[in-house]
Amino acid sequence: MPLAVRYLVECLLSTHQASLGPMGKGVTSREESAAAIQAAYYERTAASYDATHVRVGDEHFVAAQYLSYLVDGLNIRSLLDVGAGTGRAIKFLRERHPGLRVAGIEPVQALIDQAVDGGLDSGIIALGRGEALPFQDGAFDAVCEFGALHHVSNPKAVVGEMIRVAKRAVFLSDSNRFGQGGRPHRFVKLALASAHLWGFANWVKTRGKRYSMSEGDGLGYSYSVFDSLPTLMTWADRIILVPTLTDKAVTGLYHPLLTSRHLLIGAIKEANQ
Repeated sequence: MPLAVRYLVECLLSTHQASLGPMGKGVTSREESAAAIQAAYYERTAASYDATHVRVGDEHFVAAQYLSYLVDGLNIRSLLDVGAGTGRAIKFLRERHPGLRVAGIEPVQALIDQAVDGGLDSGIIALGRGEALPFQDGAFDAVCEFGALHHVSNPKAVVGEMIRVAKRAVFLSDSNRFGQGGRPHRFVKLALASAHLWGFANWVKTRGKRYSMSEGDGLGYSYSVFDSLPTLMTWADRIILVPTLTDKAVTGLYHPLLTSRHLLIGAIKEANQ
């Protein structure tokens, strides 16, 4: 796979001036530092968060619409939103399902304050992290997240917690690295992931940080909802995929793995189990 090899070489050359140190050293402190950077970003941008991140018709809006359809179809009566931010999804679902018991968990107090200022009742969103949800096993019929997993260093831990507190369904509305970039790069990323080299390539490319920063989205990790699929499949009886942001310019490719930059994945357990 020459393209994959060339990609690795380019990553190595781009970090030639960097002092990387041994892999695995100081992981805990680095993750804590990254979480602090992300929290500071949201503290700074909380007042403009909705104006910057919330758009009618965007990928999360589409995902929330499909989730709303499934709330009735699956007879969901309670739902937890992990990484609830300013409560966008909670407000959307409460308006459409007045009888639905909805709660949220969010690690940044400034975003919770914005949710309350925006009309959400105090206490609906609690302060906490997805890696350690403060709820009992099976506390909610369904658990969801909207764009939170690409901001955490260990998405598997968060998904594991979501599964633990869910009785019927888990929904992930998030990004897909394999559907981003030019067509050759999508295949390169897929080839590297298939060879179990993507983690190393990304580590080298980011000079050991594993994350990147942008003014529009803050701190983000390389993530695909397909990364979480094996974990979901060990728990669920049924998996559904809904592409919510598809690149129509990439012709000749049909599977959402390579065409969709963002997807909604639903993991569902049958009601009689």
